[in-house]
Amino acid sequence: MVEIAVNGKPVESVWDFPRPPRLETVPWRIRVVHAGATVVDAPEAVRILETSQPPAYYVAPEYVDLDLLRPNEHRTFCEWKGVASYADVVVGDAVASRAAWTYPEITPAFDRIVDHWAFYAQALDECWVDDELVAPNEGSFYGGWITANVTGPFKGAPGTAHW
Repeated sequence: MVEIAVNGKPVESVWDFPRPPRLETVPWRIRVVHAGATVVDAPEAVRILETSQPPAYYVAPEYVDLDLLRPNEHRTFCEWKGVASYADVVVGDAVASRAAWTYPEITPAFDRIVDHWAFYAQALDECWVDDELVAPNEGSFYGGWITANVTGPFKGAPGTAHW
């Protein structure tokens, strides 16, 4: 029997997620709000499931208010996806530095998310999966979103780098 969390989704342990990561399209509404402005309102997303990390949600650019994103020079490298480019989320005077990232060029195994955007819940006012306000992944490297159905412990907090 599958255990169901309060949000109606199956309970999942991040320790059952695969390595290398798996892409999964979900029909869940994804929203991001910062300084009162809606940055994202998407009827679906692609989530990446990777061992030890809460899922990161990637949304197609047509669901992102791209006028609220200001590209910056920050880049990171993922062994699975390639080089990520970052953007600040800017709403008036409220600037969330490096709060969004995308892969403009990506490895073939992950081409479903090329040019899609993901967002750090740590840096933004509100991130939602359906009607659930997510909890951010601790730390500043991993951008996973923690919902009631996802269990840890999660990599990313201080002292977890050696996992």
